[in-house]
Amino acid sequence: MAGKQKIDFATTPFGLGIKGLCPHCRQGSIFDGYLKLAKNCPNCGLDMSFADPADGPAFFTMSIVSFPLTGFAVWQEMVFQAPYWVHLFTTLPVTVLSVLALLRPLKGWLVCAQYMNKAEQGRLDEGGDE
Repeated sequence: MAGKQKIDFATTPFGLGIKGLCPHCRQGSIFDGYLKLAKNCPNCGLDMSFADPADGPAFFTMSIVSFPLTGFAVWQEMVFQAPYWVHLFTTLPVTVLSVLALLRPLKGWLVCAQYMNKAEQGRLDEGGDE
């Protein structure tokens, strides 16, 4: 199969992001805490001020977690006619743990993708070149 390149997953924005590694040196951490971004990479000193994932990680996390979890809660209600306290002790912990498990890797992915794709704030073209 000539012409096909093997992509090293560890060097993609997603691969680096889920590990929380710096997109520049691929060794230092981009996090200073669980979700707080570091000001600089401790290894290469990359300034992280470019990073602004905004609500992206929360949106993706809610989208990924909500559909299967809603299905589980509905299934539990239809099959067992579970009282509210059962939902509280089953669905709520799964929700919290799922959200906590996904937020950090998704935030790392978005930060690394911003850096590697040279993402910037959108600007209007004032040039008038037509």
